[in-house]
Amino acid sequence: QNVTTIPLSALGEFTVTPDDSPIGRKNGERINQVQAFLTRGVLPQEALELLQVSLKEDPIELPQGYRYQFGGDSEDRGDVINDLIGPLGLVNALLLATIMLTFNSWRLTALSYSVVFGAFGLSFLALAIFRYPLGIQALIGVIGSIGVSINAAIIIITSFQQSKAASAGDKVAMRDQVIGSSRHIVSTTLTTFGGFLPLILEGSQFWPPFAMAIAGGVLLSTIVSFYFVPAAYVLLGSPADNRIARAEQKAQQQKAQKEAALA
Repeated sequence: QNVTTIPLSALGEFTVTPDDSPIGRKNGERINQVQAFLTRGVLPQEALELLQVSLKEDPIELPQGYRYQFGGDSEDRGDVINDLIGPLGLVNALLLATIMLTFNSWRLTALSYSVVFGAFGLSFLALAIFRYPLGIQALIGVIGSIGVSINAAIIIITSFQQSKAASAGDKVAMRDQVIGSSRHIVSTTLTTFGGFLPLILEGSQFWPPFAMAIAGGVLLSTIVSFYFVPAAYVLLGSPADNRIARAEQKAQQQKAQKEAALA
């Protein structure tokens, strides 16, 4: 009996394609993933908080050897924090060096840098006031608000340095300098806040927490800077830290030396 054979190559090309194992594993341990889809307008962190409250009130009894943990946005947030902590030392060093080169004073640098810590807290306060969860987007916004929030303090301190009376701690002169620079500070703050306002009102799950962390932190930091910076400048500032005062003092010394030489 004659049998006609057909080679497999005539049917097509055969390739070996690797595929994921049907048994899910993570760090060498078997896992079962439970996923869910959220409706529009619900942030992952909000849904997670509700689930955690529900599990706390009505816990699930797991078999021996089983445990559960939360992934997704919650897990990614931990990874993002670890990635940001790494270069944090270098960023702080560069920020301190920039402020130091601007004011040429350790005390004024400390005063400006204190606003950085205030910006952290005020960004979190803005998120709490408008009831936004602390997700990955919000954390990135909090870090991004630092560089913008310090602008008001730098402008106020610079205006003090440009006035001999204000740099010496004259409260009336300091008030006049703050009022004079307030127009520039308020305009920049409002334009910054207005630029992020469309993102705040956008209504998606990503942009509102991010925009509120930056815009809210900048707005609150500016308001606080008007009251905190002048008071702290009186406590920490000194004519010896002012370049104009040092230049005038040097000029007076040179003038006195010339008069003594002529006499």
